[in-house]
Amino acid sequence: MSDIVKTPTPPYYAVIFSSIRTELDEGYGETAERMVELAEQQPGFLGVESARNGLGITVSYWKDLESIKQWKAHVEHIQAQKMGRNKWYAAFTTRIAKVEREYSL
Repeated sequence: MSDIVKTPTPPYYAVIFSSIRTELDEGYGETAERMVELAEQQPGFLGVESARNGLGITVSYWKDLESIKQWKAHVEHIQAQKMGRNKWYAAFTTRIAKVEREYSL
């Protein structure tokens, strides 16, 4: 997850998950790794980028809104979401954006 994702020519979608963690760990790292593994298996998944320095930001890229909807409804992802709300996050915001243009160096 340390590389910049090579995305296709727009349009595509980005799910931007910004979070502030609690002090509790209780399987957070393992669950986060598992979510990436599962997301990589989902139709329409294009990649993920993540950084944490107090504020955590994870951006996952998707082909279309239907792919995002299916990922949100994945059984293991639902369980991870519950754990996040109940234990791991003091605050979070999820934003979904359509990427219409990109440029790189």
